[in-house]
Amino acid sequence: MAAIELQGVTKRFGEVTALNDLDLTVENGEIYGFLGPNGAGKSTTINVLLDFVRPTAGSARVLGYDAREESTQIRQRVGVLPDGYHVYDRLTGRQHLQFAIDSKNADDDPDELLSRVGIADAADRKAGGYSKGMAQRLVLGMALVGEPDLLILDEPSTGLDPAGAREMREIIREECNRGASVFFSSHILGQVDSICDRVGILREGKLVAEDTINGLRDAIGTQSTLVVHVDRIPDDIEQRLRALSGVSGVMVDGTAITVESSDDSKSAVLSTIEESGATVEDFATEDASLEDLFMAYTNDEQRVVA
Repeated sequence: MAAIELQGVTKRFGEVTALNDLDLTVENGEIYGFLGPNGAGKSTTINVLLDFVRPTAGSARVLGYDAREESTQIRQRVGVLPDGYHVYDRLTGRQHLQFAIDSKNADDDPDELLSRVGIADAADRKAGGYSKGMAQRLVLGMALVGEPDLLILDEPSTGLDPAGAREMREIIREECNRGASVFFSSHILGQVDSICDRVGILREGKLVAEDTINGLRDAIGTQSTLVVHVDRIPDDIEQRLRALSGVSGVMVDGTAITVESSDDSKSAVLSTIEESGATVEDFATEDASLEDLFMAYTNDEQRVVA
């Protein structure tokens, strides 16, 4: 039984098709990053999973339950941090957590959850006075109530500073280590590169790519950056490197040579530099970033189905 199974899900709003024949599976215990530009259909997908909207066609199952017929059972076992959430201005942080605990008939300690999400010192303050980042942490604490089998997080880093985003990632890892599955949408690509087992990239309601980060790199054939430090710069090194197959760019800065190339061209680059009379003192490789992959899969000139 998978944590999430979508089969042929289409959702139309009038003449607008938000989701187009979407197939998607998230395995148990997996951290799955659901990526796409704003308007791609990420939130609509989450709303289908939670039965907030119903698909025009297709089926959705969550933890083995039918999303349409068994939504009550799903909500008992799923923790949700929605996009566009609202807190109750007149309730304190502790009262919010207690409400969530009572709703799930759980026995969590609200103070422990508030401490875990980093707002224990604001437990008795009314949430109406919380900053956006504090409110985000509060709703995350509510999502963690009852040790859910699945966490669904819609843009979980919205409103968080870098330290808060890092803490969010740590909590996601802890939940996965506990045995939970995690499905989260984001357009902030740096938040998912180091944490996801797999990512899916959505564009205009279609899943245009799905794999590990490394798998996406291999499939799209993105180039990497090789930075080579040498004792001196040979006179004709730029021209010689640019002539190599697989090299798309060369830049010289002081005694550093930066080369954009395919992986199978790196050895030729190093050999050419040495044959030119320079001594290679050090070198480092930087893989294509998730931002590079994202642009490759979502721009108008490149449409790839993995």
